[in-house]
Amino acid sequence: MNWKPGAFLGLLLFFGTVGPAFAHGAKIVYTIDVTVNLQAMYDTGEPMGGGQVVVYAPDDPSTPWLNGTCDEEGRFSFTPDPSKPGTWDVQVRQSGHGEMVHIVIGKEGVTAQGDSGFNPLQIVLMGICVVWGFVGTALFFSRRSA
Repeated sequence: MNWKPGAFLGLLLFFGTVGPAFAHGAKIVYTIDVTVNLQAMYDTGEPMGGGQVVVYAPDDPSTPWLNGTCDEEGRFSFTPDPSKPGTWDVQVRQSGHGEMVHIVIGKEGVTAQGDSGFNPLQIVLMGICVVWGFVGTALFFSRRSA
C-alpha cells in the first residue's frame, strides 16, 4: 500500500477525535440589587455637578453611612444595605444650596419614596396653622365696627 503521510494524519485526527458526545450544561447565577439613582439640580434646572452627598442609614440617622460626590450631571448612585430596612436619608449640598430626600427601603426593596422632606409631625403642624389662619381671618372680618 502506498499511504500518503498527509492522508494518514488526517484519518488519524478524524478517527482519534470521534467519540461519545457530551452536552455541556449551563448555569446562570444572578442577584438583584436595589440601587438608588438620584440627580440633584438647582431650581433653575442646572445640574448640581460636584455636589457633596451624605447618606444616612435608618439604624443611625446621626452618623453618615456613605459620603460621595455627584458627577458633572448631578447624578449619584448607591446601593443601600438590604439588612437595614427603613427610611434612608440622602442629603446633597453645594455652595450653600441643598436638599434632603427620604427613601423608604423595605425587605423587598424600595417600597415608597418621599420627596417632600417633611415628617408627619411637621405636616400636622402646618395643617393646624392653615386652619388657624382661616379662623383668625374669619374672626377679623366678622367683628363689628364700633
